Amino acid sequence: MAEDTATQDAPTLDTGITEADTATAVAPPAEQPAPTREPAEPKYGYWWGTGRRKAAVARVRIKAGDGKYLVNGKEVDVYFTEMRDRNDVRAPLVETKLEGGVDVYVNTHGGGFMGQAGAIKLGLARAIKDYDPSLEPILRDHDFLSRDPRKVERKKPGQPGARKRFQFSKR
Repeated sequence: MAEDTATQDAPTLDTGITEADTATAVAPPAEQPAPTREPAEPKYGYWWGTGRRKAAVARVRIKAGDGKYLVNGKEVDVYFTEMRDRNDVRAPLVETKLEGGVDVYVNTHGGGFMGQAGAIKLGLARAIKDYDPSLEPILRDHDFLSRDPRKVERKKPGQPGARKRFQFSKR
């Protein structure tokens, strides 16, 4: 009983906060579903995506179709002779299961074949993201929406290349 009187005699601070307020303030917020994006409107009947890699730039257009894939007016298998490059430019379509369901038209310039293939891959992934926003997690998981920032290092003065040095001679 002595303990009860000790707690009753202690001064209390009135902060204006009730027990109901503290219960709601401590409770974690309810999980909200991720906002879903609406598909972007096609411009002139196409969904566009621009990709860059090294010195290459690719402008990619897609629309619903039967799987036609043209790069600078040529079939993709004629334009890219290396299997590695062919696989790179088809990868976003294969992973999203759109291969054969969309027509792809690409204009690319600059750089070499490998840089152009990387640029097309990024541009195609960006166009697919606008075409169907529900496919964005798949594209992100496979790292198709990240630009590769690596470029050729410049040549330094007094050296034959970017990193190479002339042979050192003590005498």
